Amino acid sequence: MLKKLAIAGFLALTLWPAASHAQVVVRIGPPPVIVERRPPPPERGFVWIDGYHRWDGARYVWVPGRWDRPPHPGGRWVAHRWVHRGDHWETREGHWR
Repeated sequence: MLKKLAIAGFLALTLWPAASHAQVVVRIGPPPVIVERRPPPPERGFVWIDGYHRWDGARYVWVPGRWDRPPHPGGRWVAHRWVHRGDHWETREGHWR
């Protein structure tokens, strides 16, 4: 049992970085960005993360912006974005730097 848990843990740790950089490829371009009214932050030190269009497998769905606390001091949010590549669009997930 312990050996199975160790193997599962190892696989989870090795596959986790790949899953965090997964890309979605879509043939239809995203709609224009929705300009949101930014509410006041809940506390000092929070960073605003802009909303973005996510592909749900059949259509684009708007994910609203939100306040979030950086995972480390000086953390900077890199926004979600769609990149046009030839005949399709690819998403680049937002992440902390």
